[in-house]
Amino acid sequence: MPTNGFNRALKLQFGLINYDSRYLTAEAFGFKVNASGVSMKKKQIWTLEQDEKDGQVVFLRSHLGRYLASDKDGKITCGAEKPDPDSRFLIVPQSDGRWALQSEPYLRYFGGSADYLSCFAQAIGEQELWAVHLALHPQASLLSVARKRYAHLSASDGEISVDSNIPWGVHSLVTLVYLDGKYSLKTCDSRFLSNDGKLVKENTNTTSFTLELKSGKLAFKDSDGKYLTPVGPTGTLRSGRCSKPGKDELFDLEESHPQVVFQAANKRFVSVKQGVSISANQDVETDMETFQMEIDKESKKSMFRTNGGSYWTLVTHGEIQSTATEVEVNTMFDIEWRGHRVALRASNGKYVCTKKNGQLSAVSDAVGADELFLMKLINRPMLILRGENGFVCHHKNSNTLNANRSVYDIFSLIFNDGAYHVKSVNGSFWYVSRSGLVCSDGEKPEDFFLEFLEHGRVAIKSSDGKYLRGDQGGTLMGDGTNVDVSSLWEY
Repeated sequence: MPTNGFNRALKLQFGLINYDSRYLTAEAFGFKVNASGVSMKKKQIWTLEQDEKDGQVVFLRSHLGRYLASDKDGKITCGAEKPDPDSRFLIVPQSDGRWALQSEPYLRYFGGSADYLSCFAQAIGEQELWAVHLALHPQASLLSVARKRYAHLSASDGEISVDSNIPWGVHSLVTLVYLDGKYSLKTCDSRFLSNDGKLVKENTNTTSFTLELKSGKLAFKDSDGKYLTPVGPTGTLRSGRCSKPGKDELFDLEESHPQVVFQAANKRFVSVKQGVSISANQDVETDMETFQMEIDKESKKSMFRTNGGSYWTLVTHGEIQSTATEVEVNTMFDIEWRGHRVALRASNGKYVCTKKNGQLSAVSDAVGADELFLMKLINRPMLILRGENGFVCHHKNSNTLNANRSVYDIFSLIFNDGAYHVKSVNGSFWYVSRSGLVCSDGEKPEDFFLEFLEHGRVAIKSSDGKYLRGDQGGTLMGDGTNVDVSSLWEY
């Protein structure tokens, strides 16, 4: 999916729910497919791929990397490692947002329940309809395909405007809320977008949209059958007049990277306000003091991008400037996590320190006060965590948390001098109990530390130095002694 060039468009991944409220499931044994899943976990997630020559044709890839296919008799398989003619499907969207999947070569429809799936129906009935449950992490940047501009909360106008060149700061974060097959768009100040363009506190019929896909892009259809579109010079996001989505009604979801501010030992914010040199010399946080942290997938090192699109880079004499336009060795930094503060090591092996004039230079061999920075995450006021087995949400009948659910709860993330407090929906706080359970009913906040260790993943450390992890039973524990797949979270 092409993007505006700032971040990657997210691959569309989803669960498909049949008329019986069961998910389409790909089993490892014999690559069999059934519709028996009761919730969306790894086996229930499908990735949509488009045919390069014909954008209407799609392929459905299972979590095992195999492709759904139907032969001329309607027999369903999911063992092919590459798409073949039998893997070609057409999506036929219905007015309620559900999909019918039609075999492109044989023009028959796919449906059924449990182990009885086939692609042989000549017409679309209830058994051939599938609801779409997005499996992406629900916090993203929203890009208008036609305007090539990003959506952001315009607090002064009380609307979502689609007129940003880049998705910068907390106002560009959009949270998708899924409920009963419909989606709502939530702003960073916890309001919902209504179809008339207003932002409201309650999630109602006017804030619920069905999701449609067209050529790999998303369209949001309201309860009156009209589509969200940017309107007017500021691109006010609201329902337009169209009852069929054209280019103006299409959007891409793009990955929302963490954006951070740094405060140096001199208590001033690191900034690019003074030109190309990176200096800790500002007293207020603005876009000039905000940096996007991008983590390299291979090396796990971090790059820091300015809102002008350039990167921090190491230049002669150890100075740090914002002159790099491409990622290279000198734009990569190692972050050392030191509790309430971080230290940054540049590609010359030296630590970044704050000089007397505020200028940042990588000239230190060891870490002292001048090499420590307060790093604050600014674009996740609402925290949604997804681990290897599913999302984190409140346990129904106790004060513990599940880490294996297909639905998510939204928690508040509150910064506290290099640490964070996590607040539950009911206003109480997370803490780790003596038995190592993460509980959600604390009266007093407890410090947790975020360590951004991998692209799109964070580890969370409790105040006693243990990591939060999902255990085999799906409970969120605070007893991890090291970082592994069970203690890394999409956020």
